[in-house]
Amino acid sequence: MLQETLIVAAAGGTNAAAALNQMGFSHLISEMTSNPGAFVVSWVVLLTLVIMSAASWYWTIVNIIKSVRLRSQADRVTAAFWEAKNAQDAIRFMEEQPRNEPFSKIALDAAQAAAHHQRAEGTGTGEALSRSEFVDRALRQAVTRESTKIQSGMILLATVGATAPFVGLLGTVWGIYGALIRIGATGSAGIDAVAGPVGEALIMTAIGLFVAIPAVFAYNFFSKINATTIANFDTFAHDLHDFFATGARVR
Repeated sequence: MLQETLIVAAAGGTNAAAALNQMGFSHLISEMTSNPGAFVVSWVVLLTLVIMSAASWYWTIVNIIKSVRLRSQADRVTAAFWEAKNAQDAIRFMEEQPRNEPFSKIALDAAQAAAHHQRAEGTGTGEALSRSEFVDRALRQAVTRESTKIQSGMILLATVGATAPFVGLLGTVWGIYGALIRIGATGSAGIDAVAGPVGEALIMTAIGLFVAIPAVFAYNFFSKINATTIANFDTFAHDLHDFFATGARVR
């Protein structure tokens, strides 16, 4: 009797060890590769999560570079504009800035609007809107355009953060379904029968969370930075409006 008990215990330990090996990520990939037809849903879920992760990390890195560059340029550009000897020197400095520098583009739009209104004075166009209104409209459009540019990728980060856990959950549900199918096919609910599908389910859930969590952190981080930058756009635009509408900056 003791010998039989030891044999059963050894067999159970062997089955548990084998079941534990079936719950690893490497086993999941080998199973999916060896029989792709039976793991269509798993492949779709896994590839979707990989694509979502790659896209979110791409926009995270792009926005980090963009934020660092913008922060380093903003004070220098705005200070140089107000420290210029005259409006012509200030506009010339703004024209020399890179194409992706937003503050200079806002200032140039205001300057072009003021110059266009001055040329149109005495005509129907010049009389339809005052100089202040014309410059204000140009500044609003410029701020909206530049604000939209700095928020590129934010929708994707929000989408990944909100949907990746549910994509992983689809893999979880499918894995549990596979476990139930295996129980029905084998007539056994032992760990060796359900370890593989349950392991797949847990792995898909974990991958979904690993994809979603960095995207959520990135979205919240860049939302705060972008809100500060847009507020700086508005402040600079108000000063520009006073300057081009009255000829002097209101302090």
